[in-house]
Formats: sequence, structure tokens, C-alpha cells
Amino acid sequence: MSFASAIESIREAGIPSALQQFGSVLDAEWVDQALEETGAASVRRRKLAAPLVVWLVITMALFRDTAIRTLVNHLGLVLPSGSKAKKESRTVASSSVAESRQRLGERPLESIFRRCAEAWASAAAERDRWRGLSLFGLDGSTLNVEDTRENEEAFGRPSNQKGVGGYPQVRIVALMALRSHLLRGAAFGPCEGKATGEQTLARSLFEMVPDDSLLIMDRNFINYGALYRLAHDEEGRERPRHWLVRARSNLRWTSLRVLGPGDELVELEINRHARRNDASLPPRVRARAIHYQQRGFQPQTLLTSLVDEALYPAEEIVSLYHERWEVELGYDELKTHLLERKEALRSRTPTGVRQELWGILLAYNLVRRKILDVADQLGLPPTRFSFKNSLFVIRGFCYAHSLLTSPGVLPQALDQLAEMLSVLVLPERRTDRRYERQVKLKMSVYKRNPGRRTSPTSPPEKGAP
Repeated sequence: MSFASAIESIREAGIPSALQQFGSVLDAEWVDQALEETGAASVRRRKLAAPLVVWLVITMALFRDTAIRTLVNHLGLVLPSGSKAKKESRTVASSSVAESRQRLGERPLESIFRRCAEAWASAAAERDRWRGLSLFGLDGSTLNVEDTRENEEAFGRPSNQKGVGGYPQVRIVALMALRSHLLRGAAFGPCEGKATGEQTLARSLFEMVPDDSLLIMDRNFINYGALYRLAHDEEGRERPRHWLVRARSNLRWTSLRVLGPGDELVELEINRHARRNDASLPPRVRARAIHYQQRGFQPQTLLTSLVDEALYPAEEIVSLYHERWEVELGYDELKTHLLERKEALRSRTPTGVRQELWGILLAYNLVRRKILDVADQLGLPPTRFSFKNSLFVIRGFCYAHSLLTSPGVLPQALDQLAEMLSVLVLPERRTDRRYERQVKLKMSVYKRNPGRRTSPTSPPEKGAP
């Protein structure tokens, strides 16, 4: 799609002027197709039509400190009433906002995110390969949600030996194209209960990993049966989908052959429980164990399916594993800067929470895609750009151009946005720095005050479902 065609599609689809900067990357047809496929397309004319509600949910993620109704009424997210008896009104009642979000549901946002993630993250990973392999990382985290009975029943509440958490939590696992920080996929569910752990959510994302790729994970995701399925098809034939994980200290294996200093071919035994659940799994799987130690740190071992020592040198694999930290940096960008460390998500119902989560992930990818475009223009890697400062510029662009920019000068304004983002280049990373991991925030030693459920102390935010 050309730039001119993208701008025209924005006008036809009614994308708010505040968000037209994303029109050249988020194809308006994807929004329409998602609404049609999920049955959420607007049949009658509403002030908050379905496409505008999609943009509202995205805007909720971009502006965490702004009330939902304020976003609707001041960023051009509502259609005029069209009444001839009085001036056209571009305001909307809080009840209409909540009803519009409920009417839209979660499936359209999920569909739009999946379309964008597949197109953007896959293409970015293809362009920046390592020895012919596109690089992906996978890791999990949790997010607090509003303390309501519905959310607690749907997602659970974390607990440990010190007590129960103050908020229900949703668990999320994300699949990221490491060298662009674009999310390829995500899965989320309750934080407690049977089959709700990170490994279960991770397995649902394996189908999104393409051939000729390497998936890098931390040791929490070690499951020999799942790793075998990642690298083999249903009939047991090898697929060019490789994995790399850090070994736990208590793992045992059988050494088959020494490949080099600190490098050996090993055999891993798949446990009986996994083979009872999946009779097609073999009793053992071959892998490569690479032992190394960095100055000032304990010795470590990496396990990988990259068993060809000539094609994949051990030194490069050790260096490559530490790119897994890009996923952690991505979570920091999302939770610290995009969500601004807010205590909890806004939505008070499970459906609203899931809808809001898909909007957050889509908003994160939109910002990252804008950074990628500017990085391509300057010939720099996307990780050299400050996400925090880019988000600041994009938010300012939304506010200013919702009020001041007419459609006729939009292309020039978007060029100015690219110029503003181009000055946010960070200095090159210092790869020689190493720091031990430390806990900065700990759960409170005081017991949780559950409050009075029969008389809430604070009303729900207007517009939150």
C-alpha cells in the first residue's frame, strides 16, 4: 500500500485525526476484516462506531493517565451526531463508552493484533538473521487487574508464604522478534490453577515460530517433550526450528561425544509422564551442551538443538543467548513506560481485561513499528532508539494534531514526526557491562486488607466495562 493510498484509506475508514500517524502501518482493511469476521461490525450509525472503539482501546493503552471519557471527547474518537436542530455534538456519555466496549468484545482486538504481529514481526525477524536463522525470544510476566469479584474468579490472586496479593493477576507469555522488539504473539490466562503456568501458555505460541528460526528461552521453559515438538513435526521428522535454553543446575544427561572445549553432544531423557500423555514422543532426544563462565559469575550451561558445531560455533551461541534479555527489556518498555507502572489495568470484567490486553499489545507494536520505520531510514538497528522518548513524541503528536492538523497537511506532519523520532538515537550499548540480578521490590510484610466487598470504597472509572 502506497503512502497516498494509506492516507485515503484513513479518511474513508474514519480513523481519528489524533491517530492518523499509524494509518500508514495499520491497514484499515485489517480492522474492517476483523470486525466482519468476528461479527462486531456496526450495522447502524453510532457516535462510537466499531472502528472508533477499536482505536479507543488502543488509545487507552497509549494514555494510561487520562480518563477514558476524556480520550473519547478530546482526541476525535467520536462521530458527530448529525442533528440539524442543534450544533453537531462530538461528546458522548460515559455509559455509552462502556456499552460500546462491551458490544465490541475482545475478539476483534485479538484478530487485529494477530494480523499485525504476523506481518510486522515476521518480516522484521527475516531481515536480521543470524547464520540464516531468524531470532525469537519467549518469556512470561504478570499484570495486576482491577480488584473485583469477577476478575478474581477469572484470573485468581497471587499468594506466597507472606500472604495474599492485593490485586488479582493475569499471566502473560509473549513471543518477540528479538532484534526489533516487535511482538509476534502472546497468550495470557489465570495466575493460579491447573495448567495455567508459563510453560502451558508458551506451548500455545510454538505454532507461530516459523521455520529456519531459533527460539531463545530461559531455564523456566525447559520441557524436553515440548522442545522435541518444537523441532519435529507430528510424524517425528526434524523441522528447521531450533531452540536454545539455559540449563538448570539439577539437570542430568548422558554425554555422547565431545565437540570441543566445554562443548559436547548429549542425550536428554524425556520423562515417563510426558510420554504417557503423548505416546509419539521418543524416550530420548539429542542436544548440545555448551559450558561457559563469564568473569565474576558462576559457571553456566546452555542446551540447544544446534548440534552442528562447524555451522554454529559455541562462542557465537554463548553471545547470542544473552540477546534473550531483549524480551526483558521489552517487558520493561511495556510495563514501566507504556503502562506507566500503574497499579492495575482499568477494566473491571474479565472480557474487558482481555480486550484491554490485546489493545495494549497492539499499541506497543504500533510504537515499535514506527521506531522500526525511522531506524530503517537512518540505517540503524531499532534497539538504538529510546522507546520512552519515542512514546513521549508520539503522545505529543496525538494531542497536537487532533486539534491543529487538517487532512491536507497530514503527509507533511507525518514527515515531521519521523524527523522528531530520528533524533532519539541512543549511544551504542556497552556489551562489557555485567551486573548481578537483585530484587528491587518485595511483597509487603503487612497483611492484606481485603476491604468490604458489600460497599466498595471507590466507584469504577467512567467508561470502564
